[in-house]
Amino acid sequence: MTRTRLLAVLAVLALILSGCGVTRGDESGPPRLRMMIPNRPGGGYDLTGRAAVASLEDAELTKRFEVFNVTGASGTVAMARLMNERGAEDVIMTMGLGVVGALYTNKAEAKLTDATPIARLIEESEGVAVPANSPYTTIDELVAAWRADPGGVTVGGGSSPGGPDHLFPMELARAVGIKPADVNYTPYDGGGDLLAALLGSKIDMATTGLGEFTDQIAEGKIRVLAVSGEKPVAGVDAPTLQEAGIDLVFINWRGVLAPPGISAERKQQLIDLITQMHASQQWKDQLAKYDWTDAFLVGDEFGTFLKEQDQMVATTLDELGLL
Repeated sequence: MTRTRLLAVLAVLALILSGCGVTRGDESGPPRLRMMIPNRPGGGYDLTGRAAVASLEDAELTKRFEVFNVTGASGTVAMARLMNERGAEDVIMTMGLGVVGALYTNKAEAKLTDATPIARLIEESEGVAVPANSPYTTIDELVAAWRADPGGVTVGGGSSPGGPDHLFPMELARAVGIKPADVNYTPYDGGGDLLAALLGSKIDMATTGLGEFTDQIAEGKIRVLAVSGEKPVAGVDAPTLQEAGIDLVFINWRGVLAPPGISAERKQQLIDLITQMHASQQWKDQLAKYDWTDAFLVGDEFGTFLKEQDQMVATTLDELGLL
């Protein structure tokens, strides 16, 4: 092939690729980032992280977002990975109350306060859920059986001791006159494993965020007996604990961290990016889809909140004899 013909062929190929929307070496536009999820697919952190990424991409705030799950020890392995990413400016991680407790109960070297706080995103009620074939049809029936035989009612949650799915049944037990130490609790690594255990009748009840069980609730495979927030959950036929006569309100939350050691400029860029996402219609649609409560808090204010949560969890675990 002559040089002239070769150049002509290359020109045609370039036009074809351009027409297909394929470009090479174009690094302009929104940044490319990685989102680390500290549990398996189907868990609360996974749902939150992927909802955030979908919103960022659909609103065209990012060019490409790689999502990957790092499992193990209820978020402790992922936190260690985040610490090892020190100075990396292309990675963020979803996390929440469960990771705070896991760092204590697993005696992790990673410290929550060493990470870079970006934003708190949502709050969510916990729910008391049973399989459709459960003998318990109301929270009163469940509590009566639980009081009669605390160890005989098996409780499962998608977090390790210190996480929201563990702290909630302990506080619920205390509120109905059961010693927290008598609760028969089994931790599962995220909502996927917990769902399998509940549907497989390996546990009598699950305490978890209901966004993880949306489809199964709608299909009638799971019955929710009560929710832990101040208000009922839209689309869920269940009273609040207070409406059922139990004096307890319990709320879970989730947010986003970056590794330690990133520049102040990059921290602000990430905060600005998440702030833009928070303002988008795409994110509002995700909030409605999972019935999450907007709890947006960024930067240093989120950092102060994390310190308060860290101290609260440490105090509670100490009271339960788990430290």
